[in-house]
Amino acid sequence: MTKTLAPDDIRDLLNRFASAIMRDQVYVDALPRKIFHLQYDDDMWRGWRLANLAYLNTLLTTVNTIPRTTLKKLTRIAVTKDPAVVGQIAIELFADCASGSAPREDVETAALFFDRLIHELGGSSTTIPSNRKNARALMFRWLAFTDPLRISRDPECGYDNPRGLTS
Repeated sequence: MTKTLAPDDIRDLLNRFASAIMRDQVYVDALPRKIFHLQYDDDMWRGWRLANLAYLNTLLTTVNTIPRTTLKKLTRIAVTKDPAVVGQIAIELFADCASGSAPREDVETAALFFDRLIHELGGSSTTIPSNRKNARALMFRWLAFTDPLRISRDPECGYDNPRGLTS
């Protein structure tokens, strides 16, 4: 039987994501400027990381308010959906939230954010066998912990993703 995700599991996911964003900034700060594309805008990407961190901090303050029904749905998603699919949708949702594209009242708490993620995944048909049991470990595969915001993929950046990871 699969153990249902708990608020602490979600908190760990968000904290790991925030740490990865901070590590990514340290990594980029250490790179020689000559490897960046001429149009690379350090202030813009630094601001993008900070906007995501600010939003993550908002979510972290409300993790304990996530209803058990939402946690059960997230558990089911973790064990049945392809982590790459969940991750793609999650990173797009984070971008909408951090940029202000998503109305703040719709995503101002962790409960609202994850309900929206569940809703966005509703149309996703990419499933995998549900014999996988460790929802927590599978959930951690949703978000990349190297180049977590996929900034290095932007054509105007020019620097390589550390260790060549793609997700």
